[in-house]
Amino acid sequence: MFLPAPRGLADPAVVADRKALLASSPTVQPLVDWSRELVDRRSALSPERGENDVRTVVPHFDPAEAGIEARVLILMEAPGPMTNSSNRRPGSGFISADNDDQTAANCWNLRDEVGLTDHTLHWNIVPWYLGVASRKPTSRELEDGATELRGLLRLLTEVRVVVAAGLYAQKGWKRLPHGAVSSDMRVIDTWHPSPLALKQPGKRDELRRAFAEAADIAAE
Repeated sequence: MFLPAPRGLADPAVVADRKALLASSPTVQPLVDWSRELVDRRSALSPERGENDVRTVVPHFDPAEAGIEARVLILMEAPGPMTNSSNRRPGSGFISADNDDQTAANCWNLRDEVGLTDHTLHWNIVPWYLGVASRKPTSRELEDGATELRGLLRLLTEVRVVVAAGLYAQKGWKRLPHGAVSSDMRVIDTWHPSPLALKQPGKRDELRRAFAEAADIAAE
């Protein structure tokens, strides 16, 4: 997160730069490989789920973030429309606080306010694109997402704290089997940064405090 303002990925030139960084940054390459394997696994399962030739869409990790060196994992629900580059209104193709939507802008602003600009990675409990924002993860999808997250955490060996932002992230995290994560990893349950959630009194301040706590843990 190094852009001077939120919504930076609204600029196609910035998206192009981010794609170039995705191909060259050593801290994100293991995550690129993991994501590619996830797409192959999920796509191969499509016929078993009654789907025809459905290719799973998993947005990229943001290479401008900490990658496998992340100390803070901000875990949300599922990729939003502005992460999908194939939509009618194309998104960036990244899970990023720099995306051109209000949820990402809320994350950017709150992280900037508390100094959580480094050592961080954004991801989702269900990492594949589900469709419109109103489409919520099913119980089966949360279970599958937790299984995939367990594998991802084996790569994120520096993570000290997980910020579980929103009810679905929290439900999915609780589906991780006992012993799947280090006993000293800290988990902060907080609100989802969507504009709908944060317009309710007190929730923005609570999310800000969660990010501030995560920043303090990352700095320890």
